[in-house]
Amino acid sequence: MKPYNFFAGPAILAEEVLKTAEKAVNNFEGMNLSVLEISHRSNQFVSVMDEAEQLVRELLHVGEEYSVLFLTGGASSQFYMTAMNLLGDKEKAGYLNTGAWSKKAIVEANKFGEIVEVASSKNEGFNNIPKGYAIDNDLKYLHLTSNNTIFGTEIHKLPETSVPIVADMSSNIFSRAIELDRYDLIYAGAQKNLGPAGTTLVIVKKSKLNRIERDIPSMLNYQTHVDKQSSFNTPPVYPIYVSMLTLRWIKKNGGVAAMEARNIKKAQALYAEIDRNGLFEGTAKKEDRSRMNVCFVCKNKELENDFLNYAESKNLVGLKGHRSVGGFRASIYNAMPDSGVDALIKAMEEFEQRNA
Repeated sequence: MKPYNFFAGPAILAEEVLKTAEKAVNNFEGMNLSVLEISHRSNQFVSVMDEAEQLVRELLHVGEEYSVLFLTGGASSQFYMTAMNLLGDKEKAGYLNTGAWSKKAIVEANKFGEIVEVASSKNEGFNNIPKGYAIDNDLKYLHLTSNNTIFGTEIHKLPETSVPIVADMSSNIFSRAIELDRYDLIYAGAQKNLGPAGTTLVIVKKSKLNRIERDIPSMLNYQTHVDKQSSFNTPPVYPIYVSMLTLRWIKKNGGVAAMEARNIKKAQALYAEIDRNGLFEGTAKKEDRSRMNVCFVCKNKELENDFLNYAESKNLVGLKGHRSVGGFRASIYNAMPDSGVDALIKAMEEFEQRNA
């Protein structure tokens, strides 16, 4: 039996997606060629790109005022590309510091304009999402990390502001509805909730491009990729193809609304067990708990390795917490079935009985 995969990223993919992707490695679209070896200019792969874009637009209700791009370099490249393309040298942007990834985004953005840290939960160990902070109206944009994989927090309500938002949605894209009109740009590495590592989804408002007086290298200029439909250079063919299959799977299974309902149910069940079980405790404040990355610890640290070993004996893998925080992290993205969460809950119950 295949283990239940709780790794944070690269992460679980739907079984249906994997089976189709496996076939395409040997014979794509009846060509008797692998999807790994066909030209990205071929009609067959251009159709993949077109369908992937249309599915993004349909699932997230993306209008024509936005461009949809599939780029390379991961979300880490977007830390600087966003500021390079959207922020002038004398302009100011605000960043909400909620963990490791937003910290890295701040470092990169500082090279291109004035960066203001509007709030931070660093002093609390990033166990919450700051609230009640002031947002200056003269900010070009406000940058948010919508879900924090390492610390298990998630932004459940956008701040009240008229300032446009730029967001890193790498770990919760397509897991819940979004207010797209609040955003100038959204970016998301595929490897957590969309596809394999290698491509990054970018949704950017067209009117925000080509307004910065800066000599931007062609590969780092969003307009370059808009003009060439994400094929200025050879795109990451296979990651885009598998992402397209995942988007098909999301649509087939009820779209984003259905994903959100399932994700709420899974997260509530797992957090309920963490709160009930005398051996465990959650690490994030309850109102800010992530639906995607459930972080918890053993109250008795000496039991943590024992629980990891016990979980693996029950075919539950990838539960070790990030090296910077320890404990456990159960990543329960869209593709994690209810049965995986149920199996983890059962293992926690059994481990409690064994250590009563």
